[in-house]
Formats: sequence, C-alpha cells, structure tokens
Amino acid sequence: MKEPNITFSYAQLEDLPAIVAIYNSTVAGRMVTADLEPVTVESRIPWFEEHTPDKRPLWVMKYDEQIAGWVSLSSFYGRPAYDGTAEVSVYVDEAFRGTGAGSRLIEKVIEDSPQLGVTTLLGFVFGHNEPSLRLLKKYGFEQWGYYPEIAVLDGVRRDLAILGKKLD
Repeated sequence: MKEPNITFSYAQLEDLPAIVAIYNSTVAGRMVTADLEPVTVESRIPWFEEHTPDKRPLWVMKYDEQIAGWVSLSSFYGRPAYDGTAEVSVYVDEAFRGTGAGSRLIEKVIEDSPQLGVTTLLGFVFGHNEPSLRLLKKYGFEQWGYYPEIAVLDGVRRDLAILGKKLD
C-alpha cells in the first residue's frame, strides 16, 4: 500500500467548508467542543479571518489531496503582555482519527511556534476527553489549571483542564 503524501499549508477560504465539517463532526460527541449545535461556514468567517500566517496561523493537513485535520493558534486573553502565549486547537477528520494525524498536527505547531514569537502553548481540554489529554501530555504539555464542573453538556457538568507547554 502506498504511503500517503502528507502536506501542511495555511488554510485558504476554500478550505473553510472542510474545516467546519471536521469541527462539526465533534459537536455531537460532547468531548471536544463546548458548542452544542453545529456551526455554519458563514458564522466561522470572522474566526477564519482572525488567523494570519505571520502571527496566529490556521493550518490544514492533507493526506494526498484530502484535508485530514487542522490546527490553529489563537491569541490568549487579548492583552499585549500575553503575545507570546497562544491557545492551540487540533481537530482531526473522523476518517483519520487514530492514524497519528493529531500527533503530526501538534508537531507542526511546536515546530513553527518559535518563528511566530510564541513561547507558550495552552490547550483547553474537557476533563473527560482522555484522547486529547493523552495527545498533549505525549508532547510535554502539563496540567496548569483545572476548573471543576465549569461546563454543562446535555445536563452533565464537565470539568475543563488547562494544559501548557513552555517552548523556550
């Protein structure tokens, strides 16, 4: 079997429907996002436009020509003193979960963050999302904070873990 050609690129507007579809595939599972209903492509345009290659990128990862996942950096807390800190979000298409795609996406962020002036990465993960917690811990993220029962998903109170990694 031929190895897939795996590439990373900055997301383009034409990638947004696939990005949104991957995101929406996680909503029903109540493990990854605090959104309770799927989002629309149109509603995500402002979010998409906040991501710029020079400061807070949004990358897509393709296996051959299919978008297998995406990873983004978002500003933390919106104050200049926090410019070196970014929140990382990783989403993998259902067909590629368990293939190492998440690891490749995290590796991309860790590799490229220093050139962006990012010295600290944060991940906000539901306490019951064991796969994401394992993924971040595999790459040296440590739990820096924990908010018990801060979210309510279908009547169930859920915890939020904050994981961090210093890059310098």
